[in-house]
Amino acid sequence: MNSALAVIVFDVNETLSDMSPMAERFTEVGAPAHLAKLWFATLLRDGFALAAAGSNATFAEIGAEVLRGLLPGAGIQADLEPAVKRILAGMRELRPHPDVAPGVRSLRTAGYRLVTLTNGSAEVAEKLLAPAGILDQFERLLSVEDAPAWKPDRAAYRYAADACATDPGEMMLVAVHPWDIHGAAQAGLGTAWINRTGAKYPTYFAAPDVTVASLTELPEALGAPADR
Repeated sequence: MNSALAVIVFDVNETLSDMSPMAERFTEVGAPAHLAKLWFATLLRDGFALAAAGSNATFAEIGAEVLRGLLPGAGIQADLEPAVKRILAGMRELRPHPDVAPGVRSLRTAGYRLVTLTNGSAEVAEKLLAPAGILDQFERLLSVEDAPAWKPDRAAYRYAADACATDPGEMMLVAVHPWDIHGAAQAGLGTAWINRTGAKYPTYFAAPDVTVASLTELPEALGAPADR
């Protein structure tokens, strides 16, 4: 493990936040629960496509437009805009996975600087972390809204390095998404994959430096006590 590691960068959506309640938002507006996963995957796809083409849009903008395309197929037309607003509001009410708060506190106690880097907004990250009592553990809440492009474009990770006044080689990205791990590795960051589901890591992406089943395992994997 890199002994110079100083800053740990957290992805937010799904990595820190439990997004399973979003399925209920879809059922509340009369759409099938499984549409929540399709919505998020389509949102990411379109965000990545814009970044690859040298363009940009916010998570909320893309998310709303994707919903306007998906919901009519589920029979929602007359109340489309209220449904879009209801679903998007759910992103601000998500809570962290159970392993997040103790893992974050252990990493901060071990002396690491902690920041977030999300393809969403910094406001949503704040609303996730503050109720959990761990907002003060983070030095900065970074968003690609202030970067040249979405993750996994290298420019997003370089933006984080510049914001933290740190060399990318002294940083580690923590994420559940292999595409995020790959992008960070290409930008020169160390990487830690949280595999809560026991999934197989895709071989076409750069392998993570560290793999753990929960965030509470990461401090020990980095050479620090798991709970202090």
